[in-house]
Formats: sequence, structure tokens, C-alpha cells
Amino acid sequence: MLDFFAIFSKGGIVLWYFQGAGVSESFAGPVNALIRSVILQERTGHSSFTHNALSLKYKLDNEFELVFVVGFQKILTLTYVDKFLDDVHLHFRDRYKNELEHKGDLKFLVNRFEFEDDFLRLLHEAEGESVTKPQKEMRTYYKSQKSQKTVKSMIETKGGDKGKEQTSKKNKNAKKEVLTFTGALREPVLSQQIQVGSMKGDLRITSIFRATKGGFGGMFGMLRGLVGSKTLSQRDMEPVLEKMKDHLIAKNVAADIASQLCDSVAKKLEGKVMGTFTTVASAVKQALQDSLVHILQPKRRVDILRDVLEAKAQRKPFVITFCGVNGVGKSTNLAKISYWLIENGFSVLIAACDTFRAGAVEQLRTHQRRLNSLHPPEQHGGRPAVQLFEKGYGKDAAGIAMEAITYARNQTFDVVLVDTAGRMQDNTPLMTALAKLIDVNTPDLVLFVGEALVGNEAVDQLVKFNQALADHSKSDRPRLIDGIVLTKFDTIDDKVGAAISMTYITGQPIVFVGTGQTYNDLRSLNARAVVNALMKA
Repeated sequence: MLDFFAIFSKGGIVLWYFQGAGVSESFAGPVNALIRSVILQERTGHSSFTHNALSLKYKLDNEFELVFVVGFQKILTLTYVDKFLDDVHLHFRDRYKNELEHKGDLKFLVNRFEFEDDFLRLLHEAEGESVTKPQKEMRTYYKSQKSQKTVKSMIETKGGDKGKEQTSKKNKNAKKEVLTFTGALREPVLSQQIQVGSMKGDLRITSIFRATKGGFGGMFGMLRGLVGSKTLSQRDMEPVLEKMKDHLIAKNVAADIASQLCDSVAKKLEGKVMGTFTTVASAVKQALQDSLVHILQPKRRVDILRDVLEAKAQRKPFVITFCGVNGVGKSTNLAKISYWLIENGFSVLIAACDTFRAGAVEQLRTHQRRLNSLHPPEQHGGRPAVQLFEKGYGKDAAGIAMEAITYARNQTFDVVLVDTAGRMQDNTPLMTALAKLIDVNTPDLVLFVGEALVGNEAVDQLVKFNQALADHSKSDRPRLIDGIVLTKFDTIDDKVGAAISMTYITGQPIVFVGTGQTYNDLRSLNARAVVNALMKA
């Protein structure tokens, strides 16, 4: 019933594989998809992966840098697969320990691993046990742990409330943490001036200032006594991983994402041999930092200025569509991006496709007037640097966007920025309208605008936005979110977890970061700075 089983090194050398009877399709496609989508993306928290009609289970061996993968049809329910995968892993290690200790992929090319007889024997035993294994009897509610906790909470203990009173008194007297900022103080808002010409070229990267007493001191201090020359186990890491998860949640990482990150770090380190002077604390901390930086770094080239120039050479406008929930700052950050593009010599057409919210068109018109006052037509050959294309309210947004793109092509605009209505992720009619707009107009870039303030809500928003775009699209290959604009980044201090949550969910980069209320307050993300802020205690 198994389609395939493969054992390969992390360097890409296949040590041994099994192909099921009657299976003609190569295992290379599903395994390559697993490597690209899970292993290279630091998403090994789950031990399963689905590719087309196949369900894949995998296990990492960090001591010998091996990956064990089993594939079977996802319509099947094979209860023995997890135990069978563990058995094959242990048996293969034990039998070929001497060969595996001679590390290096070139050595694997020379060795032959005759493992088929052992594999078939283990498979026969696993299938036999699953047939004869008796079913577990379901526990009644009164036998369950939840029932025991409920009963325990109903038992009154003498003097039980005193502890609560004391802790509440302590909390009242506790002093709030004082933040200090090492950067220079800003001028008063009234005297702030937008510096025209200061945003030419690539955007500056974000910087985060915060006074701290050191990184992860309390969390990792408990394991400083455990030193090297030992193999890391799940039991060694369990206490620190639990505290790590709580720390990430406190920094605004969504709870599900924090759990998956910790599971991924555990699988990455389990079985690794520590160096002589390496502590468990430093090993876990370094593994987490590497994973977070890898998640935040773009997996593909993101260079909007270059893409605009390429579109201009082809005599067509570069189209960016903005979407997101209500009140996150779509129109404001669209204006900031307009200013950045104008500073770099491009002409911009803003398409007002928010035909629902009262005042949406007027807000964009105000931004248009302000931007043209900062960059008067005289500096752009007598033509306004930014224009607004609008058809009022109550019209079809997809039709307005199409007319705007046609107008931009005829009038040789370089960039079209499409502003859409804010919508909650559960609003089916508006999500259908958004999918139609993207389907009909095929923009070059679809950006999701989200707040840096959100925690668990970020996951729900992005998952449902992507799902809605996929469900309501009429194309065989639906267009999903290409990147993220993270707004209100200046309001969160070091609680930067939303950046991790959003990037982890979509696998797409954070293209822009909004850091204030003026047109100059637009940055690109500094992955290292975000991770350092996230790791600080």
C-alpha cells in the first residue's frame, strides 16, 4: 500500500529507495516538493506533507544528516506508518552505523546499501500488527483528565484565596518597565517637514531601538550547566522549548506559529552531537535565530524599481493591487509608495476602486493634491506626477481597475496603484469581488496590507484571504498574495512577532514597512534587526 520509501542525505544523495508494485510515477517529484516547501523553508514542525494525491511522512536524522520519507495515497488511512518510519530509521542507522560515520556525500556514492530484505520484513511486521492490534476503548468523561481537573477545582482548600490576594498586591506595586531610545529625538509634529528628494533609490531598512538587559537570559539560564559531548534529545530541549514558545507568543507571534517554530527547531536539533564547549542554551538559541532569519529573508528577488523599468521598456504600466481588512492603512501606505515612486522619477496613476467606503475617493484626492504640491508639474515636464482615476461610488471595482489600466497605457503612466475596499476575511461577497478584480486585471503585484499590532488574527486574515482568492478565481492557477505591507511598525516597540506570523503563513516577503505618519516613513525590512528584537528578553 506504500507508493515509495526513500532515504537520502541532506546533500541530495539517494542512499536507498523502494518503489511500490504498480507505481510508475517517480518519487523525485513529491520528494523535491517536500524539500522546497518544507525542509528549505524551515517548516519541519509537522512530520507530514501533502503533494497532489500523495501524503508524505518524513523523519530527519540530524546526527548523520539523513532524511527518511514514505509516500502513500492520501485517501488511505495507514495507522502504522509513523511507527514503521521510526523502525526503519533505527534499523538503518544500526545496520550501517560504520558507513554513516564516514561523513561526506562522496562517501555515500561509493557505498552500496542493500536494505530491501530488512525493509520488506519490517513492512510485513508493521502491516500484520496493524491488523491484529485491538482497538482502544474510549474513556468516559469521568475518566478523562478534564473531568479530574474540574473536580479538583471544585474542592475548597483552607486559605486558598490568600495567595491570590498577595499576588494581586504584588502586581499593583510592580513597576512598569522603562524604555529608553538611543536615537535622536524627533522634532514636534507641527515642525516636521517632508524632505523632498530624500527617498531616491532603494528604501532604507528598518531599525529597532530598545534598552534590554540581555537576550533570553532567564529562559536559557536554566540549562547553562548542560555542556557538550552529548547527543541532544527531545527531553533535553523540552523545558527550554516550552519557555521559548511562551516568549514568542509574548512578542506577538501567533500561538500556532510559535508552536510550529519550536517543533521545527526540536526536529532540527534532535540527535545532533554537541561540541565540547557548546551549551544546550546556545545551540537552541542559534537554531531558532537561523530559522527566523531564513523565514524573513525573501525567497525570490523583490526589486520593484527594476520591475517598473522593465514594464516601461515594454510600453505598459506596472500594476500593484492593495488588499486587506478595514482600517489597516491601505490608502495611507499607497500614498507613501506613490511618493517613493515619484521620488524615483516615475509617473503614478491611482485607481480608486474602493467604491463602498464613504470618503475613500476624497481621501485619495487629498493625497493626490498633497503629492503634486511636493512635486509640482513644472518638475515633470508640465504634467502632474500623480493623477487619480475614479468613477465615484457603487460601481464595479474590477471594471474601474480595467479602465484605469487602459487609461494608464494610453497616457503612458509608469505605475498604476489600485486601492481596494477594506474587507473582513469572512465577507464572502467582497472577497468574491476582490478575486474577480485580480482575475480580470492580472496585476503585476498583489500586496496584502496588515498591521504590525495583530497576533493570532494575522494568521486568520492571511489564510482566509489566500483561500478566498483561490476559491473564487476562475483560473486553473489562481493568483494569490505576492507580498506584504506591514503598517504601524513604529507603534509596537519590540513586539515584532506579526512579521514572523505573516511571512510564515504566506511564504511571501514583507516588501514595505510603514514606520510613521509622513510620506518619508516607508522602509524595507531588516530581517536581522527584527530577529534580534524578537530574541531579546
